[in-house]
Amino acid sequence: MLHPAIKVACIDCKLHGTCMPSGCSEHDLERLDPLVSTRRKIRRGQTLFTHGERFTSLYAIRSGFFKTCLSTEDGRYQVSGFQMAGEIIGLDGIVNDRHSCDAVALEDAEVCVMPFDRFEEIAREVTSLHTHVYKIMSREIVRDHTVMLQLGSMRAEERLASFLLNLLHRQHARGFSRSELILRMTREEIGSHLGMKLETVSRTFSKFVVEGLLQVKHRHVRVLNAQALQALANHPAHGHGATHAA
Repeated sequence: MLHPAIKVACIDCKLHGTCMPSGCSEHDLERLDPLVSTRRKIRRGQTLFTHGERFTSLYAIRSGFFKTCLSTEDGRYQVSGFQMAGEIIGLDGIVNDRHSCDAVALEDAEVCVMPFDRFEEIAREVTSLHTHVYKIMSREIVRDHTVMLQLGSMRAEERLASFLLNLLHRQHARGFSRSELILRMTREEIGSHLGMKLETVSRTFSKFVVEGLLQVKHRHVRVLNAQALQALANHPAHGHGATHAA
């Protein structure tokens, strides 16, 4: 069950420069306060919204980590993405006024709730807000294209290398380490997202450890050879010893 809404001011949040338009003046941030005036807590394993649910709001992740999942009528599902603090989720609901996926908390999380009707109203006054949402949508399209490339042509090592580097880049943009991360998702969830079997994910992690690319202890990952990892992600045709993602 979602916790009761808590009052919060956008201007007081250290992440406002990530989830809100960059370069906003203090005056503009104050005008945005009515948009993000409440936040909610979601416990690990609970859903923020579900497939088919009526779309009413966008959500800025204040803390925690989410996965979005697509499901079929026969019960199968695929992880379509992972979202972290400073990112906005819920955009999938705009097109049909219904959410097209489930958003599940991978750890205890907190989100700022932004009612979409209020969002549109305020965006008429703070024009940079419209531009910011276009950039978010464009970023999602680019990510979708990257996943299509991974599923269509990359091998196991290339997919995992690209995935880890993407997480590190997004994490570093929020002021965290560029070489270490804690994986909030399971190996099975990584495999679902990358189109790889669990055994292949585990085998590829082990291969990276043996080759000196990574140090892995449970969910803690440290990159020891970023250059080699980047080479795998950037030049798939030259991936050394690559195996298929079966």
